[in-house]
Amino acid sequence: MSQSGRTARPRHYLMCRPHYFDVRYSINPWMDPTKPTVTETSLSQWKRLHDLFVELGHRIDLIEPVPDLPDMVFAANGATVLDGRVLVARFRHDYRAGESPAYLDWFAERGWAEVRQAEYVNEGEGDFLLVGDTLLAGSGFRSDPRSQQEAQEFFGRQVLGLTLVDPRFYHLDTALSVLDRDEVMYYPAAFSPESRDVLAERFPDAILAEEADAAAFGLNAVSDGLHVVLPEQARGLAAQLAERGFEPIGVDLSELLKAGGSAKCCTLELRPAPEPLSGSDPAR
Repeated sequence: MSQSGRTARPRHYLMCRPHYFDVRYSINPWMDPTKPTVTETSLSQWKRLHDLFVELGHRIDLIEPVPDLPDMVFAANGATVLDGRVLVARFRHDYRAGESPAYLDWFAERGWAEVRQAEYVNEGEGDFLLVGDTLLAGSGFRSDPRSQQEAQEFFGRQVLGLTLVDPRFYHLDTALSVLDRDEVMYYPAAFSPESRDVLAERFPDAILAEEADAAAFGLNAVSDGLHVVLPEQARGLAAQLAERGFEPIGVDLSELLKAGGSAKCCTLELRPAPEPLSGSDPAR
């Protein structure tokens, strides 16, 4: 436990090396195929993120990258995993559709019992973020609003829909980050007025990001309840996090940002089914 009383909780993440990373097409405002990418740079930046998670005590599994799927490094988009159930993404754009079979196979081969692909367009933890017992669900650019009811029925959890209105923040995890069980930080202007009202009521003490930090993808962050890994350029957010007792850790993922992704995009959290209580009858 830190001096602030905050506690880091070990997490289990799935990541994918950016072996085939490139910007060959444009499906968000950050992607410009005319700007060159450097594979060696993306690999070294990604490895630093991977090694940092290991240093912080988290477990990392890897899914093999697939040729001709340059965005597969953004593992968070591949699925939503909760209570041992896996809802694999159905991507909006054909460029990424081939990622879904890879995730279906990966989970099935490792014995995850409930694995299926979403019926409606749903881009995994890009648009589904767990806070407490509730799934926050983004729509407006990628995930179909109908995927929210599908997720609620599949996971048996309340789903709270939020509408994104700024194309720069095309996934929920680019505009909002979960910091702890009931704490978030977000960029208000990324959301519709109705969704801003919902967020203000639900999280009255949330950290609100300035535009410069949001545009640096500072909200595409990964928190374990104490450490918050975020782009090093988001200095204002880092200062606000430190004031709240978190320990911000800046990373350079500028090469991956050329495709519109950063720390959270690279990180899919795997949440297994809860262990039965000691002495309990699992059949009951």
